[in-house]
Formats: sequence, structure tokens, C-alpha cells
Amino acid sequence: MTHASPRPAHDHQHETDSAAQAEILDLDAEVLAEHTASITASLPLKSTPRHIVDLGCGTGAGTFALLARFSEAEVTAVDSSADHLRRLREKAGASGVGDRVRTVQADLDAAWPDLGAPDLVWASASMHHLADPARTLRKVHELLAPGGLFAVVELAGFPRFLPEGGPAERPGLEERVHAASGRHHAAHMPHRGADWGPELTDAGFTVEEARTIDVNLDGSRHEAVGRYALHSLQRMRGTVAQTLPAEDLTALDRLLAPDGPHSVLRRADLVVRTERTVWAARRA
Repeated sequence: MTHASPRPAHDHQHETDSAAQAEILDLDAEVLAEHTASITASLPLKSTPRHIVDLGCGTGAGTFALLARFSEAEVTAVDSSADHLRRLREKAGASGVGDRVRTVQADLDAAWPDLGAPDLVWASASMHHLADPARTLRKVHELLAPGGLFAVVELAGFPRFLPEGGPAERPGLEERVHAASGRHHAAHMPHRGADWGPELTDAGFTVEEARTIDVNLDGSRHEAVGRYALHSLQRMRGTVAQTLPAEDLTALDRLLAPDGPHSVLRRADLVVRTERTVWAARRA
């Protein structure tokens, strides 16, 4: 009898990380679906796009919002993660729109694939991950059809979920977690929180719109908010565990214990508070 070789530990860790990230992306798409739909509805388009490119598509939050908004459009969904693209294809097939989606696996900091000449390029929560975003902006400018629109959407980090100053048993914990996470990301993602307006102008675009949208959702209105909070805070814990005081880490772990009395899954006072900034830029 032959036995399969054990999978390398780093491969297993990659799969675990990818699955955790995909879960957050799916929950983000579900909880913020109305806000995403409102952004697609308000884009300053001059005509209905037929070919759309979603750069850094993840598991498809933007892709499916765009397909729903523009019923005749086809979307080319681009991401570096094969796992995310597989998940996106599965959802597209289950939703009956598989024939309107093409997935392309690509590292946008490396050689670019042939993406045609789209009428609209959408990049949501993806630009800050790039090592050389200025290069990507120039590439998008070259890619777009004349008069085409580039929509850049950025979320202000992970949302806040607890009441202001919460939780009561460890006041200010969530703000301290976000502060520690912010310091980590400032070192590892220097473009996070950037103002993309000047960068778009430098790349040759005309910025027609730049606006910030406040998101403030009552968690009791949406069943998925508890799970969204749990997975988001779990991911943040992995980033900040080495820098938080022991008392804060203990309090955070109480929130993250799914069956514990303090679990975010049991709280009736959750909210989703964040900001989204949208830049709409046109190729002249």
C-alpha cells in the first residue's frame, strides 16, 4: 500500500490563511452589499459599460455588484489568489452568471496579462496592497478605452464593531487594537490610507469625483455582523498579539471565544462603523 506524502506545513498554513481571508471577504461583501451597490449606482459614467475589469477582485464583492448593476456587462476578475478566483467562479456558476465572468490570475506588480480595452476598471481595497501602485495606475490608463472610467474604492481598515469606548469590562480595547494594527500596517503596507487623487492625476487621469462615505450599520439588522466581527477581530489579533498588553489580549480573547459569555457572537450591541472613500477618474 502506498501512502500520500504529507502536505508541507507552510502549504497548510497558506490554505488556512487564504480560507480565513476569503471568509472575511465574503462577510464584508454580504454586510456591506447595500453600500457597494450604492457606489456602483452613483459612478459618473457617460455610457453603460459592456466590458469591466475588477482589479484585485478577491472573492467577488465588486464583481457581483457590477454584474447586478450592469446587466449586459461582462467582468474580467483579476486576482493573485487562485483560491479566491476558484471561490468566485463557484459563486458565479451558482448564481447563473458564470458565462459573464472571466477570471485571470495575475500579480499586478509583475507582468500584466491581456485584459482588453475595458470601459470601466474597478479596484476596491486592492491598490494599497501593491508594491508600485503608480505603475498600476499608468497601466490602467493605458488599458482603458478612451473616455473610460477608473473607480478606486478604499475602506478605512477593518471596521469597528463595539460601542464607542467598549467593551465595558475593558474600556477602549477596540481602539487600542486598531491603533496597534495601524502601526503594523504602516510598516508593511505604506500605501494604506493614501489619497489616490494626486496619484491618479499624475498618471494622466482627470479625477471627476472624490467622496468619503460613512458606514454606520446597526448590527441587529444583519445576522452576519457577529461572524464578520469575529473573523475580523481574529485576523487583527494575529497582527497585534505581540504588542498588546496582556490584559488587553485576555479581554480580546474573551470576545473571540465563540461559546464564551463575552463572545461577539452573543452581543446585541454590535455595529459596523467605517468609512469608504471613492475616487472616479476618467481617461480623457
